[in-house]
Amino acid sequence: MTERTPEEIRARLTHGAAYASIAVASMLLVLKLWATWRTGSTAMLGSLADTGLDLVASIGTLIGVWVAAQPADREHRFGHGKAEAIAAMAQVMLIGLSAAGIAFRAVTVLVEGGRTQAAGDGIAVSAFAILATFGLIAWQSYVIKRTGSVAIKTDHLHYQSDLLLNLAVIAALVLDQFAGLGLADPLFGLAIALWLAWNAWQAGLEAVDHLMDREWADDKRLAFVEAAAKHPELNNLHDLRTRTSGARDFVQFHVDMPAAMSVGEAHDIIDRVEEDLCRQFPGTELIVHIDPAGHVDEPGNPLVEEDEFAKLSDTGEPVHETPDKDI
Repeated sequence: MTERTPEEIRARLTHGAAYASIAVASMLLVLKLWATWRTGSTAMLGSLADTGLDLVASIGTLIGVWVAAQPADREHRFGHGKAEAIAAMAQVMLIGLSAAGIAFRAVTVLVEGGRTQAAGDGIAVSAFAILATFGLIAWQSYVIKRTGSVAIKTDHLHYQSDLLLNLAVIAALVLDQFAGLGLADPLFGLAIALWLAWNAWQAGLEAVDHLMDREWADDKRLAFVEAAAKHPELNNLHDLRTRTSGARDFVQFHVDMPAAMSVGEAHDIIDRVEEDLCRQFPGTELIVHIDPAGHVDEPGNPLVEEDEFAKLSDTGEPVHETPDKDI
């Protein structure tokens, strides 16, 4: 049996998570449609709208992770990883629209008044939705841990909010029907809308970071520099740039090598360094530019950075010294 590649395993997991989301959302959509008709609850209507958008968003997630899993081609030589971030942004917009619609409905009920009915049906459906969502979240958490998919993360955040949303629906129905608090349902509906809007904002931040090629987090960037510093052949690692696109990481940097070293010798050293770094940081595409020792970049470039190795030393002195002769 042919062993699956990491890319194939990732695609299988993300596709499975997306299909699971679609199945759960489809089932809950039918149940909540019936429960909304039975109860007339604004909170349940908000939950129904959220589930409908869950279904649309999950279909978008499936398309996004499918496109992202496609290998690089002549038109997309860096791969298709940003499709996940685009899918995540589509989800964010849908969540935002859902929040606005629910808030409008809640305010209307607060002004005009209204009561719920058949609370037992709504409570039963919401309780079932909580159990189904718990199962989906557990599977998504496993997939995120294995793949780091930004599209599945966004879907995961949305379904996490669904747990609170369904609890809020139960609370609204209980307070309205059994405690006589008529304002409970629209107030909970408004709270759900605000919660969805906040989740949309949070989920959008990471997607934007991917689309805008944001640098790695400081701890990951430092770990990479520390790994590179273990190679004494390298000196003055500077102009380090990092980004993430889907499942792929991209890194490029400059290092100093002895000016008298031949191209072939420098190439062999960098090949060994790249092999080691890519083994420690799987899924990374690495580009290394060699500068002759003593080279000074032209002034005026705001992106020129100081020696990353020197930052690892308490004294600020270089970790490695470039030898005068070939290594």
